[in-house]
Amino acid sequence: MRDLTTGHEGKKIFVFALPMLLGNVFQQLYNIVDTIIIGQYIGKDALAAAGASFPIIFVLISLVIGITIGTNIIIAQFYGAKQIDNVKKAIDTSFIFLFFASIILTIVGLTTGEYIFRLISLPEELIPMALQYFNVYAAGLVFMFMFNATSAVLRGLGDSKTPLYFLIISSILNIIFDLIFVLVFNWGISGVAFATVLAQAIAFAMAIAYLNRTHRVIRFRLNGLCFDRSIFAKSIKIGIPSGLQHTFVAFGMMALISIVNAFGTATIAAYSIAVRIDSFAVMPAMNLSHALSTFVGQNMGAGKPERVRKGFMFTLMMTSAISIMVTLAAYLFGYQIMGVFTSDPEVINIGRTYLIIVSSFYIVFSAMFVTNGILRGAGDTITSMFITLLSLWLLRVPLSYLLSQNYGAIGIWWGIPISWVFGFIVAFIYYRTGRWKSKVIVKKPVVREDIDI
Repeated sequence: MRDLTTGHEGKKIFVFALPMLLGNVFQQLYNIVDTIIIGQYIGKDALAAAGASFPIIFVLISLVIGITIGTNIIIAQFYGAKQIDNVKKAIDTSFIFLFFASIILTIVGLTTGEYIFRLISLPEELIPMALQYFNVYAAGLVFMFMFNATSAVLRGLGDSKTPLYFLIISSILNIIFDLIFVLVFNWGISGVAFATVLAQAIAFAMAIAYLNRTHRVIRFRLNGLCFDRSIFAKSIKIGIPSGLQHTFVAFGMMALISIVNAFGTATIAAYSIAVRIDSFAVMPAMNLSHALSTFVGQNMGAGKPERVRKGFMFTLMMTSAISIMVTLAAYLFGYQIMGVFTSDPEVINIGRTYLIIVSSFYIVFSAMFVTNGILRGAGDTITSMFITLLSLWLLRVPLSYLLSQNYGAIGIWWGIPISWVFGFIVAFIYYRTGRWKSKVIVKKPVVREDIDI
């Protein structure tokens, strides 16, 4: 476990974020390998079908993700305040909640998938293939939840290295299973989904076996788990706004994919690839933001707000430098990057246009995400939720639709960065007011009360 309440702020955040970043590189790597195998060996239709499934999966899991964020913020604050007994209770509570939530969501997903695909106007010929992928993925939600929860709890305790090791294992297994199930067994798109589920199940089992033997805080035994209603209530208080934020983001993704679906299979496939590249490109900013949230949680819990402002500035500088480099790479090699996923020239050209437009604003996205990381770490998830909802539903979705009517798919792409600009401006203005400081759940006396953050 890593104590983030002492030492150089920028170095602490970077060192803590690095294992998370490497872990997510591997996690995104197997998502990218999935997409490459689907695009190169199964076809454009399968690529579009899988891409249409992700927003629906995100809708299913988004509320639970938010509540989990609330629990992990509390874990970080309890740990910063050195309340280890409450840390253990919070971990147990998180595991119990996630297990039952995953079972419910699996049932919901398996019974409503086909209806939702028709609701978002997915071309009829793609629905059977999309259902093959989606149903397997939905059936394995319990493994995804528990594996990611274990990693998230460890990060809340300041341990970002152990999750890295198991993410690497999961990623390698996923790639191996992809190759076996698709190229050897010819299971098609369902083989890709099954590879992901099986890899996460094995990695989760290995992680639990390891932690039960070596970790002094986490002990995962069914007969020893304790559900703490008080901690869960606090998790709900913090987590529901994040959950609603994730839910509305997920519905926003569904709304966008329904707009994209109107432009045909090639555009859907290009968008599916470009979103994967997007996820990889903004990953450093997202991981540094998550590290900053843990940093903020621990330091506000320890009564050291002066470290938060310094950590914020260092994180902004790091993410800005990375974003500029990633944008240059997208400009210079966008065509070649798209070509890795598919040989279809129409799909490549559509995707390259997306990358040129959206990547120009990666630096804005990074600044927005980092600023929201401050708010989340302090427990002010309600404001973060409203900022996200306004930028998504007030600007991105309606603007993308209106622009697409006049400019085609390019109009959809422009709606994305415009919403980022708005989201950053609003988040930064709120950060400057300092009102988020009053939202901390676990408090110690402030070391220096005259510091303006």
